[in-house]
Amino acid sequence: MSIAQAIAPHLPYLRRFARALTGTQQSGDAYAVATLEALVADAATFDDRLDPRIALYRAFLKVWSSIDVNRRTDPGMETDPVRRNLSLMTPPARVAFLLTTVEGFSPDQAAQAMDRTPEDLQDLLGRAGREIAEQMSTDVLIIEDEPIIAMDIENVVQNLGHRVIDIARTRTEAVKAIENREPGLVLADIQLADGSSGLDAVNDILSDMEVPVIFITAYPERFLTGIRPEPAFLITKPFRTETVKAVISQALFFNQKSRKPVRAAS
Repeated sequence: MSIAQAIAPHLPYLRRFARALTGTQQSGDAYAVATLEALVADAATFDDRLDPRIALYRAFLKVWSSIDVNRRTDPGMETDPVRRNLSLMTPPARVAFLLTTVEGFSPDQAAQAMDRTPEDLQDLLGRAGREIAEQMSTDVLIIEDEPIIAMDIENVVQNLGHRVIDIARTRTEAVKAIENREPGLVLADIQLADGSSGLDAVNDILSDMEVPVIFITAYPERFLTGIRPEPAFLITKPFRTETVKAVISQALFFNQKSRKPVRAAS
C-alpha cells in the first residue's frame, strides 16, 4: 500500500486536529498541506513501522513544532470558549490533551504520535490538567455514599486545584448541598446509601442550574439504560486516578459556559 493510500482515510481527522491545535481551519490546513508536501519530498518522514494514523500525526507534529508561529495565539481564541481554553495551555500539553480527548488516541498511541515515552505523555496530561485548573478552578460537589471512595475522589479534585464544597451521601443531601453554594462540577455515584439514585439527584440539580456532570459508578448499565442528563461523562469503578483527572479536565475544558479568566497585569 502506498503512503497516499495509507493516510487518505485519516486526513479529515488530521484537519480537525490541526484546526483545534492552531485555532483556525485556514491555519490548520496550511500545516496539513505542509505535512503532505514533506511526505512527498521525503518518504522517510512517514514511519511505516507505526499505525498509519499515528505515523501521519507524528509527521504533522514534526512540521508543526518546527515553526515558531505555532506558539502564537489566534485572536479568535479570545471569544470562543473552547479555543480560548486551548490558547491558555502550553503547546506540548495542548497537543497531548487534544490527541487523547478529541482524537481518541490511547495514552500509548498519543506518546507514539508525539515521539515521547508513555511517562512523558502522562506528565504532559498532568500538566494539562493543572493548567486547566489554574484557569478554570471551580467548586465541586461529590455525591458518593462510600466514605473511602469519597475521600479518594476528594483528594483527586483537590490535587487538581479545585475545591470540594460538600460530599453528599443521598439524593436529599445532594439537593440540599446546592442551596448555599452553586457547584461548577458534579461528580456522582448512581446507587446511593439510602437506595436513592444519583441520576435522580443530578437531574434535580440540573433543573435549577447548568453544570457539567461526571458519573463514577460500579453500575454503568444503569446510566446507559436509564434517563440520563446530556452531556455527561461516565467512569466505571474501580477507577484509576489518572482517568478521573483526565475526565475532570475534559469536562471543564469543553464546558461552553466556562468563564473568561482574568489575566494578571504584566
